[in-house]
Amino acid sequence: MQTIKENTTLVGVSELRKGIDNILKIAQKGVVIIEKRHKPAAVLMSNDEYEHIQDILETAEDIVLGFIAHKRFTGTKESDYIDIEKLLK
Repeated sequence: MQTIKENTTLVGVSELRKGIDNILKIAQKGVVIIEKRHKPAAVLMSNDEYEHIQDILETAEDIVLGFIAHKRFTGTKESDYIDIEKLLK
């Protein structure tokens, strides 16, 4: 186990098998990168951190979709739309 930043720790797969309880405690305070054959294979983090990242990603996605919708809306003309009454006939 090697701490590479204040809140990031590298752990080998064999260390994970031996000390899962300790590694889970470390993951509650920061990020644990699990290595397999000296290559990153997975990341462990607290559920709170995971949910926080998911919230950020969803917000970023909403912003991007908003920009796309705005661009599409401002680039259209009235003739690009179909009247709902005509569509239902």
